Amino acid sequence: MSPRHLAGDDDALADLVSTSLARMGWRMWPTARQTMLYVSPDGLCGAEWVHAVYPFALGGLPVAWQISARSHPTSAMREWNAYFTGGTPPEAIVDFLLALDARAEPHAPLGGPEVVLEALTRQGWFRDIDRPQSAANDPGFTASFSLEAVPEHVFDADPRPDRPGWQAWAEPVLGNPLWCATFSASVPHDLVAVFATSLASPFPVRRQRLPEGTEGHLTLLPPT
Repeated sequence: MSPRHLAGDDDALADLVSTSLARMGWRMWPTARQTMLYVSPDGLCGAEWVHAVYPFALGGLPVAWQISARSHPTSAMREWNAYFTGGTPPEAIVDFLLALDARAEPHAPLGGPEVVLEALTRQGWFRDIDRPQSAANDPGFTASFSLEAVPEHVFDADPRPDRPGWQAWAEPVLGNPLWCATFSASVPHDLVAVFATSLASPFPVRRQRLPEGTEGHLTLLPPT
């Protein structure tokens, strides 16, 4: 089915992302608070399935995956965090993780906000007419990407309160988001661009069920 940003996760987000992390060689430990914590081989990156503890909500949806990076393996401080709710297309999270895993310095900034918007517009999204330098929408007006103030509880090592971060969401039915993602201010723009590229990909994905509220917005293809 397509578009990918409305395809949901088939209620398999934990398993699909966990399988990819294991293939990448990330080590997993169950934690005392009933989460699954994966750590990259170099010790700089972490990915934690936090759905069971409901840390906080984005758009009324509980955060499911929290991905972070440190400047040094022994550092207790996370330089940045990215948060994804259930329903987020797993292909986009996996592509984000693959790009993160390939970086020698996952905390180092590369590029500016423009790389995110260019990634979206190259695949048919268009810039918001009121905020062309910081926001874009899909052609069907069912999903948005925006650089703006982040929600409460989103942690970043830079304490300045006025730094914006990227937010993305799909809302095929007004007031009922399908999924939400938030990137703290220090997440490198090039990594966010990888997520955006995957999210806006025109290539169809395989799903077993239609997400609620997407009727009339999805193109269904016969299995191959």
